[in-house]
Amino acid sequence: MTSSHPNLKEAAATWLKIGFLSFGGPAAQIALMHKVLVDEKKWLSEKTYLNALSFCMLLPGPEAMQLAAWSGWRLHGTLGGLIAGLSFIMPGALVMLVLASLYAAFGTAPLVAALFLGIKAAVIIIVIEALLRISKRALKRRDYWVLAGLAFVAIFFFSVPFPVIILVAALYGYFTSHGREEVDDASPQPAILKRTILTAGFWLALWVVPLGALWLALGADDLLVQVGILFSKLAVVTFGGAYAVLTYLGQEVAINRSWLTANEMIDALGLAETTPGPLILVTEFVAYLAGEKAGGVVMGLAAAVVGLWATFVPCFLWVFTGAPFIDRLDRAPKLSGALAAITASVVGVILNLGIWFALHTLFGSVKQEQHGPLTLWLPDVASFDWRAAALTCLAGVLLLRLHMGLGKVLVLMAASGLLVSQI
Repeated sequence: MTSSHPNLKEAAATWLKIGFLSFGGPAAQIALMHKVLVDEKKWLSEKTYLNALSFCMLLPGPEAMQLAAWSGWRLHGTLGGLIAGLSFIMPGALVMLVLASLYAAFGTAPLVAALFLGIKAAVIIIVIEALLRISKRALKRRDYWVLAGLAFVAIFFFSVPFPVIILVAALYGYFTSHGREEVDDASPQPAILKRTILTAGFWLALWVVPLGALWLALGADDLLVQVGILFSKLAVVTFGGAYAVLTYLGQEVAINRSWLTANEMIDALGLAETTPGPLILVTEFVAYLAGEKAGGVVMGLAAAVVGLWATFVPCFLWVFTGAPFIDRLDRAPKLSGALAAITASVVGVILNLGIWFALHTLFGSVKQEQHGPLTLWLPDVASFDWRAAALTCLAGVLLLRLHMGLGKVLVLMAASGLLVSQI
């Protein structure tokens, strides 16, 4: 049972506090919200919170941010959801903007490069840790192991786009799932359906109309328009969390579009791990750097705003549209089967991300060779960086063996990178 209903002012203060304290990735953020909303404030019951978590994990996008938005919606409607969601995003977005600006200005300085040597090594282990965690949850059947393996081969060796992998996995899961969809006698009332359609239409228009206006004003090839298009695609296919989406993002910005280098992508994730808020704020860093390279600080700021808009407005669309139907999802086994298959394929995608990061961290030169449809990543053995390898081993001990907190690990790794660089 929930306690007395909080007023909006009290709730807003709580959401802002959660936003500033939401370090450590989605698992830590979800645990923090559970402690505050269920254990301390008792604004939500355990069952309600867990049902909402399951709902948000079915959606594309950052599940912790969407869980905050849903919880705010449950307490105070759309305004409450907006306050909760924005409070979760904005502290980290402001910090990330400052970090991106500093990185763009000083990223090539020897001191900064030395600090990031340790952070890059930590990123490899962070991705491995995410891979292990998701594998335990997702690979519960033999065919899901096969799906994960095929997804890895498809994206690593054949550069199959991430959305295609997601679609194929979803179709497989849907058509191979067992059980029938349960008919709900208490079907939604026409008023609820009408309100849901209006809600979806409003948020869809809020998402695409400004981007469409940019397209008409600047042309399809303009960088701001391309940022809006790319991040809108990401918003639709971000099943599996930030680590899965980073593969698609890295493939697009570092390989297909050459907005950033591979090392800059690794640095972006390292910075995102140090800020509060969802890890998908890495998109803001990418957008700012791409814009700054193309047209200076003003262009960087504009690209960051477009990137944030295209990344997070869809999150509110999914949450506010689906929220009234949360209790009906457990009666749709085919949908659950499709989403389980997607999660299994994401394991292979994250493995690709870990190997890609490791190659570009441990070797100074990595060459991409194309043999028909086959793509090969070939590191120059002579460019092997023993310092990066040693730091990666250290990060592995700290995170996987000693289970040290992520914040402490990143500080220690940055300091270790500075120390090793003096050798």
